[in-house]
Amino acid sequence: MIAAPLRFAGSRAVLLFAAILLLGLNGRAQEPQVVDTISIDTNLISVPVIVSDRDNRYVPDLKIEAFKLFDNQVEQKITYFDTGEEPLNVVLMLDTSFSTSGDLNDIKKAAKEFLKELRPQDRAMIVTFDWQFQKLSDLTNNRKQWDEAIKHTKVGKYPGTVLNDALMDVSKNVLQPVRGRKAIILLSDGEDRGSVVTDEDLLKTESEADAMIYSIYYQSAMQRLFGPGRGGGRHGGGFPGRRPFPFHHAAPPAPGGQQGPGRRGRRRDNEGMELMHQLADVAGGRFYEGEAKQLKDTFALIAEELRHQYRLGFYPGDLTRDGSIHSLSVKVSLPNVSVRSRHEYVAK
Repeated sequence: MIAAPLRFAGSRAVLLFAAILLLGLNGRAQEPQVVDTISIDTNLISVPVIVSDRDNRYVPDLKIEAFKLFDNQVEQKITYFDTGEEPLNVVLMLDTSFSTSGDLNDIKKAAKEFLKELRPQDRAMIVTFDWQFQKLSDLTNNRKQWDEAIKHTKVGKYPGTVLNDALMDVSKNVLQPVRGRKAIILLSDGEDRGSVVTDEDLLKTESEADAMIYSIYYQSAMQRLFGPGRGGGRHGGGFPGRRPFPFHHAAPPAPGGQQGPGRRGRRRDNEGMELMHQLADVAGGRFYEGEAKQLKDTFALIAEELRHQYRLGFYPGDLTRDGSIHSLSVKVSLPNVSVRSRHEYVAK
């Protein structure tokens, strides 16, 4: 009469002990994952870097010891280093405003050739912008999705181009949450009319981002017919070009309506060119200029550069999150080399 209750009590004790043990193990197993995620996502400052020699040839296979990284002129310990093995996340932004109608087939062919240069693990998104901007694919390595997106790229229904709005959205909502190597390739003939986002706000956002921007400025069929009216400015360069960005586009009024509050008028040609130069400078990218038929060669040059991108990372010590801007600089312990990198970040 007594034995049965004793066996039952013993079983309950064993079950209770096993439950406590499992809870303890689960708790210990989960802790490192939470800490690791928080420390990487909130504190790591990522700095993309391109190193080239005097003949503009990329310098490959550098070791971490060759780099020095400075935050407000104070040297930092490099705690993350990638030499190009990490997957690339690239957003291909194609101007589809009215002025590109005579060149759209060449643009689409060149875009397809560029996507062929990406590795199986790399991801890409196709975005078009005219009177509105559209994301025609996810950020994916699904090549069928890319092909469908290019296939459905077409000239916008209404006049205008919201270049600033499109670029701001891509930077903040697509690439900012993504970790790893990132780049934006912006193809335009240089018009902007009607974006809500100002040039100043756009430059500030891109200076804080860790995605390199590559701008491709080309003369559209309309420009060749009626005269370029652009391409001036003090930084003008040919294919393959320098580091700046040319982008401005006609931003359209809403269908059947007026331009919304706060929308700006058409940017002057030289102002658009200057903005692209500034964007290239703050983002560490490169500027190219030419005709639409040369786009295939330009995309090939960009793909080659992205394959030679280094990425450095560091955790700033005793960072005061006061919204101040910190300057970044990278030095390489080799003679006669040029270094392009992210210039700054915001402490927040």
